[in-house]
Amino acid sequence: MNPIELNQSASHWRLRLGALMDSSAITRLVTILILINAAILGMQTSASLMAQWGSLLNGLDQLILGLFIIELTLRFIARGPALLRDPWAVFDCLIIGIALVPASGPFAVLRALRVLRVLRLISINPNMRRVVQALLSSLPGMSSIAMLLGLLFYVAAVMATQLFGEAFPEWFGTLGASLYTLFQVMTLESWSMGIVRPVMETFPLAWLYFVPFILIATFMMLNLFIAVVVNAMQTTHDQEALQAPPSPTEQLLLDELRALRAELAELRQQR
Repeated sequence: MNPIELNQSASHWRLRLGALMDSSAITRLVTILILINAAILGMQTSASLMAQWGSLLNGLDQLILGLFIIELTLRFIARGPALLRDPWAVFDCLIIGIALVPASGPFAVLRALRVLRVLRLISINPNMRRVVQALLSSLPGMSSIAMLLGLLFYVAAVMATQLFGEAFPEWFGTLGASLYTLFQVMTLESWSMGIVRPVMETFPLAWLYFVPFILIATFMMLNLFIAVVVNAMQTTHDQEALQAPPSPTEQLLLDELRALRAELAELRQQR
């Protein structure tokens, strides 16, 4: 067999391997392994389970990690260095790489990061990938809203410090304390009975400050964040729809249009 035939055979073999690794059966198998690994990592947090089944759980954890390594190795063999151009493949490699670092000594904190292997479900599931991609694409719009929210917080904190700081130094005595208190108010955590009503006992008209702040900071800003994310998800969906292959019905219509165009071209040539 000459070198050209060898290269063609190797390319054909890698294409078949790549198709196998991208098949629905392998995807389902990897998903099941991720879910089993997630359950094992959860059981390893129980002292009683580890005392009774610790060796078995650790062995299964290492076995599944080995299967993940084999899977990524086969994907790398099939696609070569081009695999690293896929951000999700790089994400998988980083997660598995973290699991391979010895979780002892200065790297003991990495033991807690083993649970990141569960996040591989995102790279396996197309719907989850679509949501993450939409969130990432919405970051520029979110940054503008976050800057507006920060400006609103700063103005409101300065006003609160000047209005209520002397009477309530624990909540509004400093700019930092006011910022944290207003953040608690924005999250609606004990904002009425815990903060606003005690303030209103000293300042009866304090509701004129807090109610507009809650309406703007909580409801209006939250709706803006949701609008940006929904818009990004719709844009991502539209882009995928444009890139998706045509359905059988659409393909049939396209073939008929091409045939009509060919017949019209022949008629024009005959005339």
